[in-house]
Amino acid sequence: MVIHMDTNHLKSFLAVAELASFSEAAEKLFLTQPAISKRIAALEEQLHCKLFNRIGRHISLTQEGERLLPRAREILISVEQTERDIREGTDSISGNLEIMTSHHVGLHRLPPVLKTFVNEYPDVTLNVQFVDSEFAHQSVLHGETELAVVTLAPLPEENIVSKRIWHDPLVFVCPTDHPLCSKDSLTLEDLSTHHAVLPGLNTYTGKLVAELFQRQHLRLDTRSTSSNYLETIKMLISIGMGWSVLPASMVDNSLHILTIDDHRPARDLGLIFHRKRHLSKAARAFVDALLKEC
Repeated sequence: MVIHMDTNHLKSFLAVAELASFSEAAEKLFLTQPAISKRIAALEEQLHCKLFNRIGRHISLTQEGERLLPRAREILISVEQTERDIREGTDSISGNLEIMTSHHVGLHRLPPVLKTFVNEYPDVTLNVQFVDSEFAHQSVLHGETELAVVTLAPLPEENIVSKRIWHDPLVFVCPTDHPLCSKDSLTLEDLSTHHAVLPGLNTYTGKLVAELFQRQHLRLDTRSTSSNYLETIKMLISIGMGWSVLPASMVDNSLHILTIDDHRPARDLGLIFHRKRHLSKAARAFVDALLKEC
């Protein structure tokens, strides 16, 4: 028996599987939740099996769903590649280009590149998604996203090509009326006695700070925040929530820079794509624009 799968059904399946949420999947695909549910129901009927366990508000893949997941990714990548090969039979650069970027890179680094690109290639439909760098990394690794411009992972990944575009020095900061401001020179031990507001310790930046303290066997007194968005953390610091580590480029007169003995943390920002993925003409043009601008 030959099964003809609708690629829109597979896209909906992947979105629900990745986000573990019908509502978030609908938002990602610009659909209504009933439309997503209808597509999943049609796919389950076609395959004669349930793809998701639905227990209360918790959603997880069934065994059949787990088996379908890598196949669905392969099918969609193959379809996308076929469409691209046909389109690229001409010399024109057009079509859809989806990139992912972190909020910090997208707001503070990318605008000149984006402006240049959209002016030079008006026939390319550019879709920019703002996500955490770690999410973008996984999306590129799984073949779901062609390009991402984010904070680079500290350790190389075999199937990911990383190109550093910007070196991003970080600084320790606190509000201008914080007790730490009274000292000209500080140690990490001094910081360990005060509250910190940091990105999640599962993020590259959060891990970088946590490792500094771990190496000296110091406790990191973090206050929880539901945001990894650095602009939000900057605001929380400026109103007196504690100290943090932020890109030097974000510091203004609402913050005081703390000098920490022998510690000058930094991270790299740049471009990532899958080593085995053939980049479209639009993607290659974007890479060229990025390298030229920077």
